[in-house]
Amino acid sequence: MATEATAGAIYKRLLTYLGPQKWYFLLSIIGFAMFAASAPALAHLMGVVEETLNEPTQENIFLLVSALFAVYLFRGIGTFLGKYFTALVGREIVHALRTQLFNRMLRLPSQYYDNESSGRVISRVIFDVEQVNGASTKALTTVVQEGLTVTLLMGYLIWLDYTLTAIFLVVIPVIGGLVSLASKFFRRYSRRIQKSMGQVTQVTNESISGYREVRTYNATSVEEQRFLKASNENRKQVMKFALTNAINVPLSQQVIATGLGVMIYLMFQRVASGTMDAGEFLQFITAASLIAKPLRALTDVNSVIQKGVTAAESVFSVLDTETEKDTGTKELGKSTGTVEFKEARFRYAQAETDAIKGINLNIKAGTSVAFVGRSGSGKTTLVNLLPRFYELTSGSISIDGHPINELTLNSLREQIAIVSQSVTLFNCSIRENIAYGSLADASDEAVIEAAKAAHAHEFIEKLPEGYDTQVGENGVMLSGGQRQRLAIARAILKNAPILILDEATSALDTESERHIQAAMEEVMKGRTTLVIAHRLSTIENVDTIVVIDDGQVVESGPHQKLLNQQGAYAQLHQLQFAEEE
Repeated sequence: MATEATAGAIYKRLLTYLGPQKWYFLLSIIGFAMFAASAPALAHLMGVVEETLNEPTQENIFLLVSALFAVYLFRGIGTFLGKYFTALVGREIVHALRTQLFNRMLRLPSQYYDNESSGRVISRVIFDVEQVNGASTKALTTVVQEGLTVTLLMGYLIWLDYTLTAIFLVVIPVIGGLVSLASKFFRRYSRRIQKSMGQVTQVTNESISGYREVRTYNATSVEEQRFLKASNENRKQVMKFALTNAINVPLSQQVIATGLGVMIYLMFQRVASGTMDAGEFLQFITAASLIAKPLRALTDVNSVIQKGVTAAESVFSVLDTETEKDTGTKELGKSTGTVEFKEARFRYAQAETDAIKGINLNIKAGTSVAFVGRSGSGKTTLVNLLPRFYELTSGSISIDGHPINELTLNSLREQIAIVSQSVTLFNCSIRENIAYGSLADASDEAVIEAAKAAHAHEFIEKLPEGYDTQVGENGVMLSGGQRQRLAIARAILKNAPILILDEATSALDTESERHIQAAMEEVMKGRTTLVIAHRLSTIENVDTIVVIDDGQVVESGPHQKLLNQQGAYAQLHQLQFAEEE
């Protein structure tokens, strides 16, 4: 568990985000100082009230009313400056943190997402950053405004009578002890709240995005129970947090009330003995009463600060996570597409054995290679090593003789286009989905040509707004085959020399598969193509078939040659066609 020193360091780091907003922050401090200065001024005016009661002349009454008006005007201006500019600074901090966090997430290595739930990732961007907002706006407002108010009122009380004030100061260490003890519980429960909130987000995201499966398999009650469990855990942790706060605040208030009670008792004793006049009594008791509210606010704000610090700790943990290693320095121009694997090995984090075990392959430019094998044999892992989604444990992979770890990531990935079984489309127009990212400047003619080559132009023209049609979240408005053809059009438009097709035709109907087969034949022309396929009927015409088993190459060669060998490929082929028959 993090120590209080660590909590202080986290909050200090959070406050570094004030730098760009320092002038706005200065204005808010001036506003808070004005507000705080009005408190002892109001207390002092109580003595003037007593004097005016003794001599209620028109001049004295006018001076009193004018003074009250001026103090409240001064206080109002201070309140506006403090609250508005603190809110402005707080939102700027949240905006900076949220954009930094999102930008960092886009650059994190693939293994980070292998070990982190999508719900927790989304929760950090939405929920955690808002908790930080509480620490950087509400908490900061309270600490600065009420802290200055307490300081000035305490100075005024000391000026009036330092012996009486010293009695009240005895309670400060007691309050500090209660705040310190409560802080430990606040941070513990804040972490649990964040975790449970991530689970709520995860279940919600899965259930809504998979609503068809939920209904098809009559799993509504199952998902209701999953959400109930996640939400109930969140509720329990929030209530534990609330219980700690509910105990801490009145305890602190009771300590403050005790100190004030002793002080007021002694003040009455002094009035009775004639050592304090009525005006001094009113000033002192008003200032002492005014100090109770800001002290109470300062103890209450501790829970908000601890929530914010815990959330900031979560956000900073992502910001401090190392991004993808771009060790390359070479910029590769247009590659010919020659790919070579030399003793390539890879092991996932926390895995006991290698997923890829010393693979050697030489793929000539413009040829096609299909990787087949049972599920979990390492086909997808092997192909994911080429664009460096994962880093090799040992061995090397080269393009045109250049080791890929010597190429910059942008330069390397410019050489590769990927069409996978799980197509990702964005909630924008069809044109924007085809001309995505670095392709955004492509002409309309180029986009249309790519769509025609992918056998997508015909169905796009029939849509209400053609290429400007919005596809919905992840292309929900389109069929599986249509989405796949858009992904192929995107790959054609990129015109990369190396193409990866990851089970691009699985789970499609016959007509869609026919269109996509034709589109794939188009996109494969003149390109080095790496195909991962379950349907062996789709790869009979590739130049080389590589059979992978347990991370190793067990066979390779053309379709007919492998069938004649009566080895692993022939068994797979026979098994699959027997199932289809």
